[in-house]
Amino acid sequence: MSGKLTTHVLDTANGCPGSGIAIALWKLDLNIDSKTLLKTVKTNHDGRTDEPLLVGDELETGVYELIFTVGNYFARYGDYPNPSFLDEIPLRFGVNDIKAHYHVPLLVSPWSYSTYRGS
Repeated sequence: MSGKLTTHVLDTANGCPGSGIAIALWKLDLNIDSKTLLKTVKTNHDGRTDEPLLVGDELETGVYELIFTVGNYFARYGDYPNPSFLDEIPLRFGVNDIKAHYHVPLLVSPWSYSTYRGS
């Protein structure tokens, strides 16, 4: 079984998937305090990416960071303050089993967010 990394954004304020949210995926090297941009994507109508962020040999042991740009997303609704309270949300997590599925969902509103390791 080959491992993979996926994500999903749920807009808890409006009760819908977070569509069109820009996401940047970084690989971190904490030993030398550097990071490398692996890819940028946008969520689809279901709040997911069209393909896994990483799959198979692309998924390596180490520390990753997903940065979700939610300020632009909530600005589309027009009912929220400008500037937004939350703009970019970084989620840093570790991968220690390259054969596992790492699903990192973001549940977000204009004022709060949470995540967990999903399946």
